Amino acid sequence: QVQLVESGGGSVQPGGSLRLSCVASISIISINAMGWYRQVPGKQRELVAIMTKGGSTNYADSVKGRFTISRDNAKNTVYLQMNSLKLEDTAVYYCNRDWSYFPWGQGTQVTVSS
Repeated sequence: QVQLVESGGGSVQPGGSLRLSCVASISIISINAMGWYRQVPGKQRELVAIMTKGGSTNYADSVKGRFTISRDNAKNTVYLQMNSLKLEDTAVYYCNRDWSYFPWGQGTQVTVSS
């Protein structure tokens, strides 16, 4: 069974930065697209950033210009660099592919507060 392990979350002040990592238990080189998602209690999980194996990226409007997704296929790892964090970025962040999802990992909590 595929495992996804997210890490790198924490508590930061508005304007701060964090870098999230997601390590997969399988090779991701052939996975068409890997993405980062986030969820707050009472709301549906939303896609915030996605990257294809060809290097194309797409971002939710709410994070464009602030978040950057990248992937290291050799390390089976997907990253999310988050800059200029806002209060509304507070959520649990998960990674997964763009369809036919793998089992979700435990996620990593990001809390932005002053």
